Amino acid sequence: MAADTYLAPPLPTAALRGPVAQADRLQNLDMLRGVALLGILMMNIPYFALPERSTDGFRHDLHSANFWTYAVIEVLFEGKMRALFSMIFGAGIVLFVLRKERAGLPVAGLFYRRMGWLVLFGLLHAHLLLWEGDILYFYGIGGMLAFLFRKLPAKYLALGVPLVAVLGFAASTLFFQHVRTVRFGYVAAQAAQRRHQPLMATQKEQVAEWQTMEKDHLPDPAQVAEHTRQMKSNYAGVAERIRRPTWDSQTKYLFFTIPDALALMLLGIALFKWGFFTGQWSRAQYLKTAIWGYAVGLPLVLLSFYLYYQRGTGAAAQIAYIETHAVAWAGLIYPVQRIALVLAHSSVLLLLHQAGVWQGLTRRLAAVGQMAFTNYIMQTVFCTLIFFGYGLNYYADLQYYQLYFVVAGIWAVQLIISPIWLKYFLFGPLEWLWRSLTYWQVQPMRRFQGAISPAVPVAGALAAEPAM
Repeated sequence: MAADTYLAPPLPTAALRGPVAQADRLQNLDMLRGVALLGILMMNIPYFALPERSTDGFRHDLHSANFWTYAVIEVLFEGKMRALFSMIFGAGIVLFVLRKERAGLPVAGLFYRRMGWLVLFGLLHAHLLLWEGDILYFYGIGGMLAFLFRKLPAKYLALGVPLVAVLGFAASTLFFQHVRTVRFGYVAAQAAQRRHQPLMATQKEQVAEWQTMEKDHLPDPAQVAEHTRQMKSNYAGVAERIRRPTWDSQTKYLFFTIPDALALMLLGIALFKWGFFTGQWSRAQYLKTAIWGYAVGLPLVLLSFYLYYQRGTGAAAQIAYIETHAVAWAGLIYPVQRIALVLAHSSVLLLLHQAGVWQGLTRRLAAVGQMAFTNYIMQTVFCTLIFFGYGLNYYADLQYYQLYFVVAGIWAVQLIISPIWLKYFLFGPLEWLWRSLTYWQVQPMRRFQGAISPAVPVAGALAAEPAM
């Protein structure tokens, strides 16, 4: 579909004032959201389970199961699942707005209340459940910004991705060069001290700044051991380790996180308007997109992986790279290969959905996606109780490849439990809470006898609210 405006079919009047009815959901959106949510766990679990720099020991061992597991994850999934989830979130913004506008409800008020609660949930998720990789906080803020651009033509919304990629590369280059300046200042200061020369004030500042950078980004073995001890201790010890860097990412480094999430949400809105996510493209269009996506993305991501492989591992190799490269040109590859591959992956999934292949699995994935908020938090609860010291205390005890047996187990639980839950209830428990808070009214929870099954797709129907 080349049109910039998605013309949605009429919605049942009775359904317009409340949360989306089951019959009004787009199953392919829920399915894609479910895939993205399960895929995100593959990226997150090393941060739940392993100390810093834990991949250094195997990233050059071609005979290691850890290496090949890491390689597959990095090449095919790293960044792509989060990108897909962000894009679906953007599409959900349009769906939410469409229903409220047609019902004559105060769209902005409801939407910003919804995002405000999401920001609060993100803070609780990060600082109460102690997950440093929370995305709810950033999605709440990014969603507030994306809402302002929702009416732009799709072609302009899609331009946000290359614009943010270029600006992001420029910003990261400036930061990288600042790091080099600090590093060279530190080296010069060390040389001056060896000659017993007094340090100038700027040199003292650079020494202190470099030592802080090393502590935060290149921890030595003693620091890694201390962090591991904290993660294997009680709740207070884990909180001490998690909360400060998490708060830094939510405040000091917010500028570096929001543009990427915002650009992907805007791309999701554009793809929704073009009919990509709603299944309106022909099989030939989806197939062509998949072929071009893999043709562009796979060579680039393999090149990127090889370039990072060549850098070496360990703090010494990273410092040597900083000292010998003025610009990290390989960073330009990432945004191109990520978007190419996420579009290719999505096209394949939508082709399979159109063809009716693996319908049982598709229905389960859609149920996982419909309960994305609950399942996302559930993943955190499972992982913290398995790996952190106040749970089963498996932190730093499993090898990298073994983590994905845990991932498979959590996937199985969510693929089984989600459709069973939705057989009896309209929403996941956290979706119900979020909707009740959004409308400031307790929403119905139990499914009435004879209600439409979550497995039933409705042609042309709309999923008016994002599951997360």
